[in-house]
Amino acid sequence: MELDKLIDRIAEEVYRKIASENNGANKIDATNNNDIASIIDHTLLKPEATEADIKKVCAEAIEYNFKSVCINTHYVTLVSRLLAGTKVDTCCVVGFPLGASSTRAKIDETYDALKNGANEIDMVINIGALKSGDWNTVKRDIEGVTNAAKGRALVKVILETSLLNDEEKIKACTIAKMAKADFVKTSTGFNTGGATIEDIRLMRKVVGPNMGVKASGGVRDTQKARAMMAAGASRIGTSSGIAIVKGTKPSTGTY
Repeated sequence: MELDKLIDRIAEEVYRKIASENNGANKIDATNNNDIASIIDHTLLKPEATEADIKKVCAEAIEYNFKSVCINTHYVTLVSRLLAGTKVDTCCVVGFPLGASSTRAKIDETYDALKNGANEIDMVINIGALKSGDWNTVKRDIEGVTNAAKGRALVKVILETSLLNDEEKIKACTIAKMAKADFVKTSTGFNTGGATIEDIRLMRKVVGPNMGVKASGGVRDTQKARAMMAAGASRIGTSSGIAIVKGTKPSTGTY
């Protein structure tokens, strides 16, 4: 079956499934802040982030037992060295934040990150191709990264949900699953909106129980993190991880 027809058929099936089911709760204990810490990607993606800033977030991630530190590729070598011997993973972004770089560039960036110690890759989907309905290009783009990372790193596909309608979100999740990504992720945090409960529920419905769903962008307090988890998020991307775990007010300007 042609990819276009297959994607359309799957999207129709998902719509029917959503219409016939109630929203179920995620099985993660959303009342336990230790559980929240264990799924947080402690994030620092600001272009002005200094080496001292990066060292600080690494120390915080180790102290609070976060899942990973998420940074731009420039800092992968430093972060992987600082996290060596700990349980905290090194996560970096690829094709960030626009997703408009070539597939070859994303593949090369992935290989470079892996060489320098990354074990999680958060790639931005080709948003323009997706909006154009060019499913083959979208799939090849994701597959380029998943094939490069195979056996070496998890791959999360950033959809930038604030730029998509529900049909595009469904098809993006479907293609990411077909391309053997490990996660779908809501947002870069650099656009018009971040994670919403509705998007997390929709994404979880599409990918099923065995694929990861990451809520990122605007998750800054305990209540919202718990709500995202209850809706189906299995990972939280935020620069407010400490505030979330401690139940305090986040600092201004956080991701």
